[in-house]
Amino acid sequence: MPPLSLPRWLLPHLFLEKEFHDLSAGELADLRARLARLNAAAPDVSVVIPAWNEANNIYRTLSSLAASETALQVELIVVNNNSTDATQQVLDALGVRSFFEPQQGITYARQTGLEAARGRFHLCADADTFYPPDWIELMTAPMRESAEITGVYGRYAFLPPPGQGRFGLAFYEMCTGALFRIRQRHREYINVLGFNMGLVTEIGRATGGFRTHTARTFDNAENVEESEDGRMAIRLKTRGRLKMVTQPQALVFTSSRKLLRDGSLGQAFLKRIRRHTGGLFEYLTGPQVVLRD
Repeated sequence: MPPLSLPRWLLPHLFLEKEFHDLSAGELADLRARLARLNAAAPDVSVVIPAWNEANNIYRTLSSLAASETALQVELIVVNNNSTDATQQVLDALGVRSFFEPQQGITYARQTGLEAARGRFHLCADADTFYPPDWIELMTAPMRESAEITGVYGRYAFLPPPGQGRFGLAFYEMCTGALFRIRQRHREYINVLGFNMGLVTEIGRATGGFRTHTARTFDNAENVEESEDGRMAIRLKTRGRLKMVTQPQALVFTSSRKLLRDGSLGQAFLKRIRRHTGGLFEYLTGPQVVLRD
């Protein structure tokens, strides 16, 4: 059963009723000092975040990652995908290593991050998501323990809108959890989402990276023929297996803004039920999707 309330580890990173410019000098210094730990010269793991106009979200995500508990050497990279707000100023103020990608689209931003990454393992994160302390350790463990595992993906929960609870969201997440299991055999690539996935860096590069024929932008992520995360998943499976990380300690919490773009939670739920009901037979019996670049 998905959690009905927000976990305690997440609460310090919400910075309730504060935008970035509201942070005190002490809060800024603390955040900058914690982030300095994620700047290894010879990293085991690269955590890469694409960002477009996320000035008032990304510092929260960065705060959660800066609380990571791992013995691995970690580098943090943010790819500024042509932001027009103060995203770059936030990154500079916090001392975060960043790259600028002028070509608009998540595909291009993720590819820039992949090419810049120096770690053996590559974890994809998003600027509106919170990551628990054990996320880096648990997401990389399957790849560290077995050469057969070329990529990983995890489960997620939604942050409720202000003033609302998580009961309806938890029910929705329980349904998507069942779909995850159904799709694992024939459509596993649909389960792999860019804000909570990982891969062996060199295999990701060698098999074509995040490149797609049509590029998603940040505000129309569903209206394209293919996604960069699903395409990467298909490529990774040509060299090995994917592994779903199921430990509760690896559960990330992401913004519900994309989910609620369709209106109410009920409307979003019905839209997705219609979409997936049509593909349910394929999920159960269809042939494996193969790579045709």
